[in-house]
Amino acid sequence: MVTFSSAGKLNAARRPVVALACVLALAGAAHSQPAPAAPAQAQAPRPASIDRNGVLILLRSTLLALDHANKTGNYTVLRDLGSATFRAYNAAQIADTFAPHRRDRLDLSGVSVLEPQLSAAPTIGADGLMRLEGVFPSVPSQVNFSLVFAPEDRIWRLAGLSLRLSPSGPEAPPTPPAPAEPTVETAKPAPPQPQRPAPAKPAQPPAR
Repeated sequence: MVTFSSAGKLNAARRPVVALACVLALAGAAHSQPAPAAPAQAQAPRPASIDRNGVLILLRSTLLALDHANKTGNYTVLRDLGSATFRAYNAAQIADTFAPHRRDRLDLSGVSVLEPQLSAAPTIGADGLMRLEGVFPSVPSQVNFSLVFAPEDRIWRLAGLSLRLSPSGPEAPPTPPAPAEPTVETAKPAPPQPQRPAPAKPAQPPAR
């Protein structure tokens, strides 16, 4: 069974970080079935037999298919590329999961030219699923990915994925507000006093 969940948001100004994560996680059993008994000893993951070119093909083809689906709103092709577990959900359900990508106009086209950095070598777990985890470095945000693939008809098909955006470098705290400038009170000048008119001089008698 595949469970869908989404959380987080990509901030346009900072595009920091915020992270927006859309997750398709694998669960081990259906609701009505009891959990199987744990084996006496868990099998350790083993290295996957896949070269660098194979990793690049899987990562880029999957994330570009998701990018096209986010931009067109049509998730049919992405669903059809997935494993039987992934295809158990219809395109509308998958579209609901990646609604935050469309809302925030997330652009993943850069993965077509960026070189991914794997955090660990590809491994195959006891469940037979191959996991690819790492990051596509970019500026100002980088794409952290965790992809799970299931083998079907000798082809690795998408079984689950998780994406998270984070800053590509150290993030400083927000700039503190500037301190308020002190106000200086100045004395107001006294209003001008009204001037009294000078007294009129008496008229001189005419000379004879």
